[in-house]
Amino acid sequence: MNANLSDLPAWAILVLAAVAVIQVTLDVLALVDLYRRPVAQVQSGNKWVWVAVILLANIIGAVLYLTVGRKRADTGAPVQASTGTSVRAEDVVDSLYNDGQR
Repeated sequence: MNANLSDLPAWAILVLAAVAVIQVTLDVLALVDLYRRPVAQVQSGNKWVWVAVILLANIIGAVLYLTVGRKRADTGAPVQASTGTSVRAEDVVDSLYNDGQR
């Protein structure tokens, strides 16, 4: 069966275009995140496996990487509560531009 794209109704073409945009967007997001993420924060520790999954499994591959393939960043530092002191914007501007003159 040979069907031309022009034989499809307009709504089907719009759906196909939307799916294509979503797929390309997810693939780019996943690949950029994978490139920037250290190997220690990637499940299985092998980035090339995830590149293949993202590119070969279409939308599902990118969604799998973004949901399962990334490990949370462990900074190792405990979260500290605020001490209640705040910095005023004026103090920051004065320290930057007044060279200590007041």
